[in-house]
Amino acid sequence: MAARLAALAALLGADFAGVDGAALESGEVVVRTNRGALLGLMGALRDDARTRCEQLIDCCGVDFPERAERFEVVYNLLSVSLNHRVRVIVSTDEASPVPSVSGIWPCATWWEREVWDLFGVTFAGLADHRRILTDYGFEGHPLRKDFPLTGYKEVRYDAERKQVVYEPVKLVQDFRNFQFLSPWEAVTTLPGDEKAHLARLAAEVKPA
Repeated sequence: MAARLAALAALLGADFAGVDGAALESGEVVVRTNRGALLGLMGALRDDARTRCEQLIDCCGVDFPERAERFEVVYNLLSVSLNHRVRVIVSTDEASPVPSVSGIWPCATWWEREVWDLFGVTFAGLADHRRILTDYGFEGHPLRKDFPLTGYKEVRYDAERKQVVYEPVKLVQDFRNFQFLSPWEAVTTLPGDEKAHLARLAAEVKPA
């Protein structure tokens, strides 16, 4: 199987236009391309008899804030007829849209909406850019590395107004007494050992 996948990676790197790099990584065929060549490559991967990637299994995003093109959009393709998978990766930044592959695989509409919702990557040609996992009034894109863990707003149900309300996040830290001992040091008496514990204390505390 590994030899067959290595041969597939070599074929993609040699014969398919728009491939910037193709290799076998951790036992999987990984292809890197650019935004301008994405649609042509994806159409070829679906239609070419040597690849036959009939299905787009999913599409997701990865954020590398230190890079100029900080986002990677990752497409996982499956060939049912040839029993292999191909991963296609394209890089982009916050301002440059990635061509939508929904015209090749209609199911991509859902995955691209999710990537836009969580990372803020836009897709040229995607007809529906609504949020899909967060609420319509949500601010920001929560899977970006620079998104605060607390978010910007909190949601609660107001019993007096009888509706859900959005409020700025308030980080209120009530006073708490922290026990810094380990669980083994903190538990000095097990249930049922109270009498033995009292006898031990009595033996330790002897009158002078």
